[in-house]
Amino acid sequence: MTDGSVMSDEFDLTPDGATDDGLASGGRTPVLAVVGRPNVGKSTLVNRVLGRRAAVVEDVPGVTRDRVAYDATWRGRGFTIVDTGGWEPDARGLAARVSAQAQAALDTADAVLFVVDATVGATDADEAVARVLHRSGRPVVLAANKVDDTRAEADAAALWGLGLGEPWPVSALHGRGSGDLLDAILDALPEAPREALDAVDGPRRVALVGRPNVGKSSLLNRLVGTDRSLVHDVAGTTRDPVDELVTLGDETWKFVDTAGLRRRVKEASGAEYYSSLRTAAAIESAEVAIVLLDASTPLTEQDQRVVSMVVEAGRALVFAFNKWDLLDTDRRLTLEKEIARDLARVAWAPRVNVSALTGRAVDKLAPALRTSLEAWGSRIPTGQLNNWLARVVAATPPPSRGGKLPKVLFVTQAGTRPPRFVVFTTGFLEPAYRRFLERKLREDFPFEGSPIEISVRVRERGDRRRG
Repeated sequence: MTDGSVMSDEFDLTPDGATDDGLASGGRTPVLAVVGRPNVGKSTLVNRVLGRRAAVVEDVPGVTRDRVAYDATWRGRGFTIVDTGGWEPDARGLAARVSAQAQAALDTADAVLFVVDATVGATDADEAVARVLHRSGRPVVLAANKVDDTRAEADAAALWGLGLGEPWPVSALHGRGSGDLLDAILDALPEAPREALDAVDGPRRVALVGRPNVGKSSLLNRLVGTDRSLVHDVAGTTRDPVDELVTLGDETWKFVDTAGLRRRVKEASGAEYYSSLRTAAAIESAEVAIVLLDASTPLTEQDQRVVSMVVEAGRALVFAFNKWDLLDTDRRLTLEKEIARDLARVAWAPRVNVSALTGRAVDKLAPALRTSLEAWGSRIPTGQLNNWLARVVAATPPPSRGGKLPKVLFVTQAGTRPPRFVVFTTGFLEPAYRRFLERKLREDFPFEGSPIEISVRVRERGDRRRG
């Protein structure tokens, strides 16, 4: 199945016309997990909901392996949609790992969209997933996909037998029935979502990540004081994450030493894929990540990929430049230039120069972690935030678009961990101006060590599709 390039007129999932009704009480938006067995069209349906081609779609099953979250809006209400890999409860090997990601998405969701291929009917795997969904206690919306015309609607009706309520016939490829399905999704999602499972409880969780052979296991061993993780000169020794409680700066932290992330290649081995998958899961389950970099060698594309994974996961961030004891003056000067060039987009993250071999400056990691976590969970009072916005916009108004100057109405903080802000306007704000607002936020408020997210909701009478 491939994704169609033309979206149905039933969809209006742009920010235009959205209201603050889309913000769930408590500052979070509800979460919808999209599950189903492989190749039933989950990612195509996610693209249909988003109104853009965000999820990767191919004609082969199993393209999606990890779970990926996107922000969506329907009829003025915002929610998070989580695309997952094919779910097969009795899977083995790699398929079992993918299924575990789908199960994890279910565990953290407020409602579930279960996608079934209506042209095939309910398979044994579909029935097994349905039983899991019954036991989960989550509201379930059943999407009967690939119903491209009225002749296929009888196939959709047969899915009543799964016992999950009314099957909603839909064509993810063509958009048929999509509006009714989204209305059903909004009915299933709560106004106020379930409590977050990652609330602070016990030691703060730290993912220790980086490309292979930068010294992650050596650093963990240094922090613990024993050979907790296997260390070897051969890159990629670590395969499974190793959890360890570490006392650092008079505080106990839960560290996870993860497998080194490699560049993905077409001929990647199964073990290498498992390592990458587990590392991504460790980042997602952590609150803050220490990205370990080898200061003695040039920064690489792999290093930047690791950083991107942490930022895209919305986790607090600390840089640790390892092997500092090996640097001479020339290398230090060159490194500063590399950092300014390659890590400029994350200049907000604190940096600690350490040596896992000698123990240099490892005690400075704790203050850096606390700084990043404090920023990650910080909230700005609405009044203070809007006074700030008024000053910024008065000094630097947004650029006009099509001869019309958008008016910035107000801003609200939609959530924390990471801080998320929604700016309400009467027109589209250029990406450059959004980046400007982020820079000003960081200049005026303490967000050192945390990514921040800024989205725009357009309130405009008349044509809701503009902007």
